[in-house]
Amino acid sequence: MCGIAGILSLSADSLVSIDELRPLAAALVHRGPDDERFALLGGGRCGLAFRRLAIIDVAGGQQPIANEDGAITAVFNGEIYNFRELREELTSLGHRFRTQSDSETIVHGYEQWGQEFLQRLAGMFAIALWDERTSQLLLARDRLGKKPLVTAHFGNRLYFASEAKAILALPGIPRKLCPRALHDYLVLQYVPAPRSIFRGFEKLLPGAMRIIRADCPADAAAAPLVPDPRTGGQRRYWQLPPPDRRFGGSYADALERLDLLLTRAVERRLISDVPLGAFLSGGVDSSIVVSLMHRLGVSPLRTFSIGFSDPRYDETAAARLVASRFRTEHTEQVVTPRAAELLDHLAYHYDEPFADSSALPTWHVADITRRSVTVALSGDGGDEAFGGYDRYRAVRWAARLDRAALLRTAAAGVAALLPHGRPKSLSNRAYRFLTAMSAAPRDRYAEWVSVFSEGALWNDYRPEWSDRLRADGAVDDCVRRWLDAASGIEGVCTATAAMRADYQTYLPGDLLTKVDIASMACSLECRAPLLDHELVEFALTLPEEWKLRGRRGKHILRDWARRLLPREILDRPKSGFGVPVGEWFRGELRETLERELLAEDALSGRILRRAALQRLLSQHRDGRANHAHRLWALLMLERWHRRWHVDLA
Repeated sequence: MCGIAGILSLSADSLVSIDELRPLAAALVHRGPDDERFALLGGGRCGLAFRRLAIIDVAGGQQPIANEDGAITAVFNGEIYNFRELREELTSLGHRFRTQSDSETIVHGYEQWGQEFLQRLAGMFAIALWDERTSQLLLARDRLGKKPLVTAHFGNRLYFASEAKAILALPGIPRKLCPRALHDYLVLQYVPAPRSIFRGFEKLLPGAMRIIRADCPADAAAAPLVPDPRTGGQRRYWQLPPPDRRFGGSYADALERLDLLLTRAVERRLISDVPLGAFLSGGVDSSIVVSLMHRLGVSPLRTFSIGFSDPRYDETAAARLVASRFRTEHTEQVVTPRAAELLDHLAYHYDEPFADSSALPTWHVADITRRSVTVALSGDGGDEAFGGYDRYRAVRWAARLDRAALLRTAAAGVAALLPHGRPKSLSNRAYRFLTAMSAAPRDRYAEWVSVFSEGALWNDYRPEWSDRLRADGAVDDCVRRWLDAASGIEGVCTATAAMRADYQTYLPGDLLTKVDIASMACSLECRAPLLDHELVEFALTLPEEWKLRGRRGKHILRDWARRLLPREILDRPKSGFGVPVGEWFRGELRETLERELLAEDALSGRILRRAALQRLLSQHRDGRANHAHRLWALLMLERWHRRWHVDLA
């Protein structure tokens, strides 16, 4: 795991220097505290910077790394789990390896198979590769977006880095706001790729690549999503399986296949030359990962958990049960409201406004884990693959209610009678479900995954901000259209379509961003076996009925796990990695919140009507509504703006 960055000059009159690369690397030292190296290629047309966190081939795995004749040079961030198989195949084809690292398979793989080598890689990665023979740069990101890669184009230079802060560290790089990205953030609590909050920046999409020639016209290098290698536009090299692809075997066959894929996914992620452990929440997914690590003979097996003093959010008892079952060396820590002191730290590390409050406990668990190990396995990905989120069941229930017109008509009236000030309560969940029933089926999912609904936002925006958004191309239903496109199905109105949409949107934009940035801020590598691409492709072909049954999701996964996990773990309701920010905003953080959102120079006040801000604060304070997620999004927006000093003009 590492930090990578670089510069491609689009003009032969303006060559890259090592001095320009140093600030890029310095800004990524947390991602790679063990080593720093640079390379100038193409006679100075391309410069690569690398910060290393040594995990595989600690002594010999330095980057940038080249093939035998130096024609192909690469830096990459991540892990290639099948590198030994690839190395054996490439050696049989005549390639000569100098190291034992996984990174060397990238340059030889590209030399042998060209761009198609990406489809042979199993792992998580962001790659920058220079081909001296064609004077072109290849940028690529893993299939599901576990590892980030950001680009920016200014003047006659294309910049790229693991994190935007590296590019922003260079003198003369503008920090201008992208209004549409800010709108997306308020709706979704993150800025989805390929957009960036910084105008002129772009994120590489999951499963995508870019090829930019050094003689590419300067204005063409910034062209987004154009499948033409001369322009440097993004191209997908991998897609989710088609919506109509179905598993052809029986339920018993599926269980057998699931056992093979899960075991192989965990086993592959145990490859390491440094100590490793696991995050353990006490939920089904992380418990499965720990159980398989135990079955595969990991010793000592170290596990790490985070808890809260509020029992509605605390899962430490369940985590202890699993730790005891598998005799792990277990460490836990309780997160308190004082954790909010980390807000400025998070605003710096995430680069963009990021409002998933579980970034707080994620950073804490990464911090305590890094004190003992360098690599941690997590349970991320089980919900998307096997239907673990409540909203997937909500999609199915809503489809049934649609058949009863009277019930659908009455839904909004019933919702108005329900108290909804407590986020974990059944009444609050029922309120969110019923209020969305008045929307068209294709619009409901957008409501369920939104922090601010788009309709409410347009009503609460200041007129001048609405005008600016429309001038920038934003429309009232942009998120719904985007979700439709992501699912590959017109209208996110089935649970399978919702899962597919999440794989393209929420998973890379929120969950994987949260884990990568929080863990790498602590110089910890995090691996997610349940996001193995072969396991994901298999899971998406399974019938909904094998995942969603009764009031619970992940049926087939729980069924498989009965041989390993205690019933208390398998039968407990899903908790999620929530944070009691709603209670904090009525208590210890109330004054901080109100002071920052209502300040004269607050960014929130420049885009939202003051009356709307006061309404959100008072309704939440008095318990009439639960606006915890909205208020957290606004607070993180303020902290981000204060940290990065972005030009709003």
